[in-house]
Amino acid sequence: MKRDSRLSGVLHVLLHMAETEAPMTSEALAAMMKTNPVVIRRILAGLREHQLVCSAKGHGGGWQICRALADITLHDIYRALDEPTLFAMGNRTEAPGCLVEEAVNSALNHAFEEAENRLLEHFRRVTLAQLSEDFHQRMQARGFSGSHAHSIFPDDHSTSEQG
Repeated sequence: MKRDSRLSGVLHVLLHMAETEAPMTSEALAAMMKTNPVVIRRILAGLREHQLVCSAKGHGGGWQICRALADITLHDIYRALDEPTLFAMGNRTEAPGCLVEEAVNSALNHAFEEAENRLLEHFRRVTLAQLSEDFHQRMQARGFSGSHAHSIFPDDHSTSEQG
């Protein structure tokens, strides 16, 4: 089953955006994410509807985060993505009326609900500012200076920064 990685991808894009004061184009963000600019525009348009990002057209235009990083939680972003399904597992429903299936599904439903509530509560506590701080600590620990390093390949021992 294919995993929904939109939340992870959007967080990645937003942290790149947080590293620059200038607006970033969909093309630049797409190049970083190895995807199509249309994908970036579609996702960021949803975030714009929730007033998490702003966009400007024309020369010098692009996308920017329009709220303080400390004011944006993972839950805000999750909601802006239309609350994708959190877990891929589900219940078997091929034998309605089977008491064994009912018992199993009841136990699983309780576990899924509890896990989802705990995950969403965690999403409400984590902000983009915390992720940005973690990123900066990781950069510092690896000896990088400058705005940010996008990717470091295991066989690339240089300290070239790209983003």
